[in-house]
Amino acid sequence: MPNLGEEWIVDAAECDPARLRDLSVIQGVLGELVSELSLHVVEKPLFHKFEGEGGVTGLYLLGESHLACHTYPEHHSLTLNLYSCKPKARFDYEGCLARTVGAKQVRVQRIARGATP
Repeated sequence: MPNLGEEWIVDAAECDPARLRDLSVIQGVLGELVSELSLHVVEKPLFHKFEGEGGVTGLYLLGESHLACHTYPEHHSLTLNLYSCKPKARFDYEGCLARTVGAKQVRVQRIARGATP
């Protein structure tokens, strides 16, 4: 099977719940990824802020594929997924999420898509 790109799966823990509920903060995080990785946005991004103490969900449709983010203030956590059919340089997810949402733990996984094991 041919190489069909890569998927970056990011889990951030021990984040600031107030920042995880803040729509503008999450829009800024995803905007920074789009800019720094030179991603090609093909449609207007979608965001949903859940009521009350709920978090934020965001989605970008990309020429390369997609970028999605979900926040869980009640668990002090954020999950992020970037799938790109084109290889991208490794982004400093740890530094970005520490600075923007106060993440103290960040786990980053890269998965080759379509490649034979």
